[in-house]
Amino acid sequence: MTHAKLMTLSEAIAAFVHDGCSVSLEGFTHIIPYAAAHEIIRQQKRNLTVYRMTADIVVDQLIAGDCVDELVSSFIGNSSVGSLHELRRRIEGKGPRPLRYREYSHGGMIARYLAGASGLPFYPLLSYAGSDLPKINDEIRVIESPYDGQKIYVVPPINADVAIVHAQRADAKGNVQIWGLTGIQQEVAYSAEKVIVTVEEIVDEDVITSDPNRTLLPSHVVDAVVEVPKGAHPSFVQGYYDRDGAFYRQWNDISKDPQTLQDWLEEWIHELTDHSDYVAKQGPQFWDQLASPYVPSLPVNYGSRQS
Repeated sequence: MTHAKLMTLSEAIAAFVHDGCSVSLEGFTHIIPYAAAHEIIRQQKRNLTVYRMTADIVVDQLIAGDCVDELVSSFIGNSSVGSLHELRRRIEGKGPRPLRYREYSHGGMIARYLAGASGLPFYPLLSYAGSDLPKINDEIRVIESPYDGQKIYVVPPINADVAIVHAQRADAKGNVQIWGLTGIQQEVAYSAEKVIVTVEEIVDEDVITSDPNRTLLPSHVVDAVVEVPKGAHPSFVQGYYDRDGAFYRQWNDISKDPQTLQDWLEEWIHELTDHSDYVAKQGPQFWDQLASPYVPSLPVNYGSRQS
């Protein structure tokens, strides 16, 4: 049976990511959608607004690919092992093009996704009290509680044109399962107009229904599901492969020099047809060193009353 939601990565990005649109790219340390970001660079998408709580290497690459006009995030850094030099150059006005940057706290970004997923005009939170962020971000505002008159901060919703997330597995209908660090993938998906999910593997529907509590994204919220093994490298995918710490350390030197960075994009993205070429170029020995040990979860009994 053919399922319309099954696409190649090239097809999904071409169909849903358009010049000038807004894109949520989430995944906290775990299941970061690098392959999708590389395809955005490969297809030379332009003038994007990118939402990402932890703006890390994947954002540095997108900016270096001249894909991003505006970044909205709550953290900038290369996971405590270096800097994001292209991002820094753009914010400081030293790159070929400027970058608009709007900063929130992690709590503020989560609140924005919650508002977007819930159809709310704003979301309240108290954590900005004493912070300087409201002074530099005019979207963080103060209202009076209708119950006790308390002053509380509010932030607007995120409703991106498209959300892109990575996961362990899905069926062909787009029922998506995630375990390990689940983060805010569900809220991100429900807050967006369209949703692309890349997965390590497409599995039969009975695999999904046999363990329903792992289904974080049901099919009705997913517009495209793409099988992309190793699609989160250099981040990790619980149960599939480990984090590539060596690459995170190397990125500081790669991004420090603009020409070295452009050479990396050319070799590892533009000269390759798709992510399968990226995987093949690394070679089997490389992937063997990142292999995850087999540590199964204990089975549970989903039986209920006799039918």
